[in-house]
Amino acid sequence: MELTLLGTGAPAGLPRPGCPCAACATAARARARARAATALLVDGVLLLDLTPGPALAAARAGSSLHGVRQVLLSHSPEGPRGRPAPEAPAGLPAPVRVPDGRRLTLISGHRVRAVALDAPGTGYEVGGPDGERLLYLPPGAGPANLPSDGSRTPYALVLMDVLGRPDALARLRAAGAVGPTTDVLAVHIDHDVPPGAELHRRLAAAGARTEPDGATVVVGDYRAVPDLPRRTLVLGGARSGKSAEAERRLAAFPDVLYVATGGSRDGDREWAARVAAHRERRPSSWRTAETCDLVPLLTAEDAPPVLVDCLALWLTDAMDRAGAWDDDRWRSGEAPRALAGRTGALVAAFRAASRTVVAVSNEVGSGVVPATAAGRRFRDELGRLNAAVAAECEHVLLVTAGTALPLRG
Repeated sequence: MELTLLGTGAPAGLPRPGCPCAACATAARARARARAATALLVDGVLLLDLTPGPALAAARAGSSLHGVRQVLLSHSPEGPRGRPAPEAPAGLPAPVRVPDGRRLTLISGHRVRAVALDAPGTGYEVGGPDGERLLYLPPGAGPANLPSDGSRTPYALVLMDVLGRPDALARLRAAGAVGPTTDVLAVHIDHDVPPGAELHRRLAAAGARTEPDGATVVVGDYRAVPDLPRRTLVLGGARSGKSAEAERRLAAFPDVLYVATGGSRDGDREWAARVAAHRERRPSSWRTAETCDLVPLLTAEDAPPVLVDCLALWLTDAMDRAGAWDDDRWRSGEAPRALAGRTGALVAAFRAASRTVVAVSNEVGSGVVPATAAGRRFRDELGRLNAAVAAECEHVLLVTAGTALPLRG
């Protein structure tokens, strides 16, 4: 099957008319980054959803709508503010929404099945005469009632709202509908993420990519799947957004183990509120472990991804156990040796990790010099630990003011 992307943006398009946000301003300045509402032309005979001026969009892509025999809608179209919703041009079949579970067979040999969703709208599974299959989902939606045992046959291509529903992509992976060779293409792209490098970086972290309006994709052709690093270190200061960035990197994957190294603090309501905020932000399918015993977790084989938050709290525990806060024990050399043993074992575990690991740590070396010897000791040891772990990671990010700057990878 050959798929022509007449549009790849959100229903209101990108930039949104009259929107002053940075993402829309960037898209408006660089016309190549502008995106019309998502619409897909399959082999010139099947049109999925409508974009304003579909005939002109097809002509710009070097295609024609003259051979279209079926127009299917996945959701109620939204016209840009102040404009009517897109209408099918004269000569095309009337657009329809197919009831969930209904199957259609086109005279061209294409087979269509309407897929039930967990949000308003209808998804479409399309099989081509060559046997390849694709799945197309509307904005903000994921399939309903998916199994989680990996029993589904993978699609060759999935087109969906990756940025808006990474959890739906995770469920497709858990069901086996998205496999290692599945080409995941992001559509319905809105102004939540600035277009350009940041958009591609976030999609690559989810194992997805995007194409500009007018591009043609051959379903089943080999595509270089974004290279997902096995080990990632996310650094940042307090309230920099480092934890949210780390969680985004695994939001599209199932069965993630979230390792909280901070533990609980009896009677500390502020700490409890912080922990609760982190917990509510995480996908409900993730599991949580509260422990500082990271070595066996990092070196577990054939295990799902793990997110460690954070190494600074792990170091606090390690210094407690080594007696490294005591000046006399530190000067005697006993505490440094004990601490070096613990940090060395952790770094070796990062080196040996076979599962996907995302670790969070504080960057504390750029602030005020601590007033106490113990505080300066912690700052120095955390800097050394961060450097040692970073040396074992394929990808290192520094997050400042909610913006991630790749340092490596």
